[in-house]
Amino acid sequence: MAAFIPFKLSLLLSLLSNIGFLPETSKNKVGIFPPTCNRIECPSFDVIQQGNGYEIRRLFDYIQGKNKYKQQIEMTAPVITEVLPSDGPFCESSFTVSFYVPKVNQANPPPAEGLHLQRWKSTYVAIRQFGGFVTDYNIAEEAAALQASLEGTVWSGAIERTRKNNGTSVYTVAQYNSPFEFSGRVNEIWMLFDLEDEFLPV
Repeated sequence: MAAFIPFKLSLLLSLLSNIGFLPETSKNKVGIFPPTCNRIECPSFDVIQQGNGYEIRRLFDYIQGKNKYKQQIEMTAPVITEVLPSDGPFCESSFTVSFYVPKVNQANPPPAEGLHLQRWKSTYVAIRQFGGFVTDYNIAEEAAALQASLEGTVWSGAIERTRKNNGTSVYTVAQYNSPFEFSGRVNEIWMLFDLEDEFLPV
C-alpha cells in the first residue's frame, strides 16, 4: 500500500500542473488573509513590513512533518514546497514538500519512516501572494517579481547573505487551498532569511 502513495502523489501533482488554464484570483496582491485559515490551522506570524508587491513576516513555532501512526492529525495550511535549482548537467530542480504540524501535536509529533521533522526557530520571510493554481510558469514569474520588488531594500541583502551562509532554497511556494478548491485560491512565494532585530525598520 505504501508503495502506491508516491505514485498517487506524483500523479496528482502531474494532473494539477496541467490545469493552469483555470481562472486566477487575487493576482499580485499582498496582505490577503487566506480564507482557508478560517477553516484549518495555519502558522502564526507577525507582519513586519509591507512594500510594493511584497510583505515581510516573522513566522513562529513552525514544525514540519507527517504522521505515520494511526493518530489523527488535522489538516493544516499552507503546504510548502522548497525549490532548490540544481547546478548539475541537466539543471533539474529538487523539491521538498512540507506540512505544518498542528499546535496540539507539536509537543510530541508522531515520527514517520522516511520523513523527518524540522523545527523552525523564529524566521523571517519575504512573501508575494498570487491567486489561481500554481504552475511552473507562474512560480518562476512570481519569484522573479518578488526578487525585483525587494531590490534596493535591506531585505534583499539579508536574503542573499542567508542563501550564501546557510545554503537555503532560492524560494519556497506556500499553497493554502485544497487542489479541489477552484476559486478564492491564495498562494505565496516565500524567500526566507535571517535578520538581527536591530536591522528592523521602526
